[in-house]
Amino acid sequence: MTIDGILNKALQGQRLTLEDTITLFESDQIEKMGHAANQIMLRHHPEPITTFVVGRNINYTNVCDVYCRFCAFYRKPGSPEGYVLPDELIFSKIQETIDVGGTEILMQGGTNPNLKFSYYTDLLRGIKQRFPEITMHSFSPAEIHKMKDVSDGLSLEEVIRQIHVAGLDSLPGGGAEILDDRTRRKISRLKGSWTDWMDVMKIAHRIGMNTTATMVIGFGEEMEERALHLHRVRDAQDECMANGYDSKGFLAFIPWTFQPDNTNMKREKATPEEYLKTLAISRITLDNIANFQSSWVTMGPEVGKLSLSYGCNDFGSTMIEENVVSAAGTTHKVNIELILKLIREAGKVPAQRNTRYEILKTYYENDSVKQDFVMQN
Repeated sequence: MTIDGILNKALQGQRLTLEDTITLFESDQIEKMGHAANQIMLRHHPEPITTFVVGRNINYTNVCDVYCRFCAFYRKPGSPEGYVLPDELIFSKIQETIDVGGTEILMQGGTNPNLKFSYYTDLLRGIKQRFPEITMHSFSPAEIHKMKDVSDGLSLEEVIRQIHVAGLDSLPGGGAEILDDRTRRKISRLKGSWTDWMDVMKIAHRIGMNTTATMVIGFGEEMEERALHLHRVRDAQDECMANGYDSKGFLAFIPWTFQPDNTNMKREKATPEEYLKTLAISRITLDNIANFQSSWVTMGPEVGKLSLSYGCNDFGSTMIEENVVSAAGTTHKVNIELILKLIREAGKVPAQRNTRYEILKTYYENDSVKQDFVMQN
């Protein structure tokens, strides 16, 4: 089928096949794909609003025993540069986030073999006792699997249930990279298979937790692997919706590009055009996920602004603090004022949301702010 035929098929509400998605990835007709992706985005979000969340990344430990070739952040167990943040420092960072109107904490680190499972449950309880209003959107599936390893025999489902009860509200999609084992074996042999990642997400959905999904391109993966990634996410979302779970499954999808600087993988960075094409194809293929998040952290604010016409309806997090991507030499920082400016320059109305994509404040051009009442956790 031609590119026009595939895009028309999607615009008519028909699902793309795996072969359709591969064909799009092999095409260079980026503007056509972007136009179709934007039309599909508008069906989900007809109002000219682009959302963002005020949040903070807290990297509680950099000790990791999976040694991903593409990571510049981790330190081996026993390294003098390894750390685990004191609880009180984590609490103070959360308080600072709340003080500037933040609602979300993305707490992630390495797979630290020296931390007991009780470390995570005790920390989450301590956070929720002090800050019941904050949303803990934290820990990657790889970290969840490490918790299982150190939990003295708990099942994966019981581990997820216990950390959910302790205070984990939702799961971010970190560590997906490419959901196909051909590439995973090359870049992150000890991190687990793509089904290990997906098992965590499916259990989280089953017990009522929302999650997000990600994809990282630029490892040298085949176009078929990128397409398989999208279809595997779409299938898991179908499963969640078909079973009527309390969870809405994957609330958002976030693609970005591998950042090779300071890592053990020396590759050329994927271009902004490759990122925008991937974003557009993701929006077109993933017809059951409503929200797509811009990756300004890796691509920079200007490409982030352009992404709002390639399928994105969300500008992501203000990221008051971020250490993992910046360790790979990418240091794009955006504050709330610049986010408002960039969203307006894209012809949209900015609005602050929470982790569940419920709007808290809408910022109109005359600087008036509409407060939207939303029940908090």
